[in-house]
Amino acid sequence: MSTTTPVPDAPRRPLKTRQRAWAQDLARVLTRTGISPNAISLASLVFALAAGTCLAWTSRTAGSSRAGLVLVAAACIQLRLLCNMLDGMVAVEGGKRTVYGEIFNDMPDRFADLAILVGAGYSITVVPWGHELGWLAATLAVITAYIRLLGGSMGITQYFIGPMAKPHRMALLTLACVLAPFEKYLGMSGQTIAIALVIMVAGMLVTCVRRTMRIVTDLRKR
Repeated sequence: MSTTTPVPDAPRRPLKTRQRAWAQDLARVLTRTGISPNAISLASLVFALAAGTCLAWTSRTAGSSRAGLVLVAAACIQLRLLCNMLDGMVAVEGGKRTVYGEIFNDMPDRFADLAILVGAGYSITVVPWGHELGWLAATLAVITAYIRLLGGSMGITQYFIGPMAKPHRMALLTLACVLAPFEKYLGMSGQTIAIALVIMVAGMLVTCVRRTMRIVTDLRKR
């Protein structure tokens, strides 16, 4: 539901895809249908829960069933990202921002990261610490967002830099899901998602350091 009360501009993640004609057309269609940006934000969480569930269930399946689940997970991850982009476009470009829109924009993202990355961890059976790896990745994903928002709360620019910001994490995991059905041709057996999570964790540690250093530098300048 839109409001006439002025809503301050919130920082937006820089996305080249937002400028694509198909994305703008889709956002205009959604705006005309009357769907609220908050509903789109919640839809992103539904897709994330579906992706995490599919990934977790792969630990109990094999063959074509496992392949189908990881591919569905890959599709749901991308649909989650699509919703993440469209909610902002409908809110800003479509003029449907609400005073509580940032709650819907940011909070579902944190739960979405947890659902997908924990699910990915529970899909791993090739090593005994797969579950812990998923929880570690999910925790770091939340921490990277916390550091960004912490800077914003102090009046500092919110930095969306990586190397493992949300789009990078989801792109890596999507790639791992797409490659997973072909692991046997790559000489692997269940390692693809585990490798992706290890790379993700290492990258997010760097991301946490980089964002924190940017905030400290800006505070010193101020």
